Amino acid sequence: MQNFFTVAMPLLATVTTNMATLPVFPPLMAPPVPFSIIKEFETPTATKQVAPEKSKEKRLICKGCNENENVALDYFQNIGIKDKNALATILGNIKQESTFQSNVCEGGSKTSYYNCYGGYGLIQWTSANRYHGLGDFARKSGGSPSSLDTQLRYLTTEVQWKKIEDRMKTNGRSIYSYMNDAYSWIGWGYHGARTSYAYDYANRLIQVEV
Repeated sequence: MQNFFTVAMPLLATVTTNMATLPVFPPLMAPPVPFSIIKEFETPTATKQVAPEKSKEKRLICKGCNENENVALDYFQNIGIKDKNALATILGNIKQESTFQSNVCEGGSKTSYYNCYGGYGLIQWTSANRYHGLGDFARKSGGSPSSLDTQLRYLTTEVQWKKIEDRMKTNGRSIYSYMNDAYSWIGWGYHGARTSYAYDYANRLIQVEV
């Protein structure tokens, strides 16, 4: 036993001395994460909804026209009549018949539909079937036979209008040509200044984008 310690102790001292002189290495660290796989925290941002731009429409407006004239102009454009001369012809005829007063009775007095004995309204409905047709239409539609709105809507339901509607929607014709169609629509007994009115409207109708 004494011999064992005599041999082992010098060896242990030698190993201890050698270990003390070994180089010290820094602790191993995990390799860095490649930049390409690092995900940055992104703060969500609100997306602004942008409405698509509404396409503009070309329409005619009437310079110097009164409210009733403009209402009638808009109405006929809304049902598909786009030609300036066609619109001017329609306006010229209504001006000749009633100066756009929907409650005017033949002779010029202003009264309700039920108190008129003769032509009445925008285009002076005179014959029994057309005059009573206005009253029937007003009752069924819930409108007043003396109102501008009811008369415009009734006007375009009549057989006389339906016969010329497609021709009034045909662009590129002259006022004289449209006026011939207007005669079969209204059936006037007196021409008056309707053609002059039509040319005046044609000069005042201006195309705009809305």
